[in-house]
Amino acid sequence: MSNLQGISVKLPLAYSKEDGPYGLNKNLGQVIKQNFKNLVLTSPGERPMVPDFGCGLRRLLFEPMDGPLRSEVVTVINKQVNKYMPFINIEKISFITSDENPNIGINEAIVSIKYNVGSIDTSDTLEISPIND
Repeated sequence: MSNLQGISVKLPLAYSKEDGPYGLNKNLGQVIKQNFKNLVLTSPGERPMVPDFGCGLRRLLFEPMDGPLRSEVVTVINKQVNKYMPFINIEKISFITSDENPNIGINEAIVSIKYNVGSIDTSDTLEISPIND
């Protein structure tokens, strides 16, 4: 096992040859990305004691991917980030469909969120897709 200490448990839980029983997030960028993903995928009412936490993105993505829905997704993500993770600066939210990528199913979409965290000088992209989530 590694001598590196982890900041938090990496989700989903899985055995890691390097860390032992569970994989670990080893830097703040990894922790922030994991927490951001949880915020985006959690449905309002799902988190105990915090009923308005979460974007409910899965629910929204089962609707037709038209202009009003895209605008609603952007609004919900921005509102939740401003409330629960105000240290994240969202640079761009993109929607990738089968029109842009033929490897995506006709009824699927990928939401790509480019963001930065100025306090730790890091940028990253969170992609939410039905394939890897």
